Amino acid sequence: MKLLVKFNLVLLLIFGAGMYLTARNSHNFLIRSAKQQVLQQAELMNASASATKDYTEREVSPALESTHEHASTFLPQTIPFYATTVTFQALRSSYPDYTIREAALNPTRLTDRATDWEADLINYFRNNPSKKEVIGQRSTPTGEILYVATPIVAAGGCLQCHSQPAIAPAALVKRYGSQNGFGWQPNETVGSQIVSVPMSVPLSMANDGFRDLLMSLGIIFLATMAMIDITMYLLVIRPLNRVLRAADRVSKGELDLPPLAVKGNDEISAVTASFNRMHTSLLKAFEMLNG
Repeated sequence: MKLLVKFNLVLLLIFGAGMYLTARNSHNFLIRSAKQQVLQQAELMNASASATKDYTEREVSPALESTHEHASTFLPQTIPFYATTVTFQALRSSYPDYTIREAALNPTRLTDRATDWEADLINYFRNNPSKKEVIGQRSTPTGEILYVATPIVAAGGCLQCHSQPAIAPAALVKRYGSQNGFGWQPNETVGSQIVSVPMSVPLSMANDGFRDLLMSLGIIFLATMAMIDITMYLLVIRPLNRVLRAADRVSKGELDLPPLAVKGNDEISAVTASFNRMHTSLLKAFEMLNG
């Protein structure tokens, strides 16, 4: 087996082991980084939705509630949660995988009633009032889901519509009835705002990054192999081949060869110089025998 082939096999073994360890560690790192990035985006959306809700409660609702139209017809634009939902729907055009849900234990609309796992989150916030955020992962029939949840606390604006049917806007009671969404207490945790995203999103991001990493490592490996092979050929293989060809000719009786050029002061140069000395000694020996 040629020396260069053996050398390449050793390099393949070393680089292969290095790439395997790098790939194994980097894939887990990329998944963690992608999850963190997705969760940061979810937290930003959650904060944006809360800011929209607060703005609607302070600025928009009072202005709409003073109109003549609101006295006879319920305007959903006066509800902060409505503003949050509409704003988030517009945001989903850029982030279609993200969803938001504002679940409550006793909502006005039954579609907003908390499911079992959402009720567990709300009760957790109730039992731990200092907690302002929960980040988690759960299994669903369609796959793993990442979520960021924050508590919804009944503030002054909420109690105007959700304390007692008698003081709620007549248009709201007319539209939704007086059975649901009432009895909220001041500063009570009544629900949770939850931003969710499928686990497939960070996994896809991690896999894309992993593929790019492997391609980059492969290109670097091939370029490094090519440079090492060229250097190996110029500095080792070609000088040794010169000595090999000269030794082969001498072994076949061609003694009148010029000395090989010795360049440098490395091991290859030392081998070349040793061959020249051996050739000179061989010539002298033959001259003595013939003389």
